[in-house]
Amino acid sequence: MKQTRSLFRRFLKGHFLFIFFPPIVLIFFFAFIGFSGINEEDLNTLNQFYVFLLLFGFIIVAFVVISWLFFLRLRKRLTRLHEVMSFSANNNSFPKPVSVQTDRMDEIDQLGSSFNWMIQQLEDSKKREYEEELLRHRLIANLSHDLRTPLTILRGHVTRLNKESMSSEGQNSLTEMNHTITRVGDLMDDLLSYTLLTSGKHPFGPTSTDIGRLVRASVAAWYPVFEEKEIQLDVDLPTEETFYWEADPKWMTRVLDNLFQNIVRHAAEGKYANIVVDVEKEQIIVADRGPGMDNSSYERGAGIGLSTSNYMLKKMKLKADFTSNENGTRVTIDRA
Repeated sequence: MKQTRSLFRRFLKGHFLFIFFPPIVLIFFFAFIGFSGINEEDLNTLNQFYVFLLLFGFIIVAFVVISWLFFLRLRKRLTRLHEVMSFSANNNSFPKPVSVQTDRMDEIDQLGSSFNWMIQQLEDSKKREYEEELLRHRLIANLSHDLRTPLTILRGHVTRLNKESMSSEGQNSLTEMNHTITRVGDLMDDLLSYTLLTSGKHPFGPTSTDIGRLVRASVAAWYPVFEEKEIQLDVDLPTEETFYWEADPKWMTRVLDNLFQNIVRHAAEGKYANIVVDVEKEQIIVADRGPGMDNSSYERGAGIGLSTSNYMLKKMKLKADFTSNENGTRVTIDRA
């Protein structure tokens, strides 16, 4: 942007004129006008002293006044720019553009113009990000919906082949195919749920929630599944004591369902699950004796579900700490 007028150059020019212009005018006045009508006897030394004292005082006063006016005006313009920036920072919103005088365009106006350009770039970037997010959510939702039809067809063929006579090796392959189809369907459900959740399609209603009661209900619902997989349950769920979190009960149940589902899917070989509600520390602890999160099966299957759970916990101002090794995985949920 081309600079047309300099603020500080005008400041220096004004001070230069006030310092040197009055003495020059006075000299010209005495040289060409004043001495023609004044006798030398009347212009004595004392009068000269008063004249120069008056001139010096005028220069000092003019210097102070013009400096004060300059910096007062400069402070007003900088304060206005600071208020716009502070308002956006305090309200977590984009700042409003500042007014710029294009006919002046000094250093402050150039700063304001650059600030306005930055705001425009941020707004354009936010708009593009929002449009890309909508496109991604729409694409994932459509893919999740469209892929259900071929999965259903595959499952139908597997069911038909199960009725045919074949070797035990063929039966094992069909069983593995059926499990794979189920796993893919579950992953699609997790992906669709995460997409709907991050796009705000799942309502969030935090309320004071009895965590002990909620965990007991979740464990009771999952008990038949653990029993079917021959997983030993070691629970410590106090019935007389409890604590409360400001959380969405449905979201909290979904988080626990994800943790229990991961035990069934990826840690069933450990045949053990430990579920604890620590009232004193206000924590939920879920542990298993599976192969750990470094296992490829766990990494492949649990990523989307854990991302969904972490997103929900963050919205509820909670957190999940994971400790995992070859001897099992331990998850501790508490306040963020």
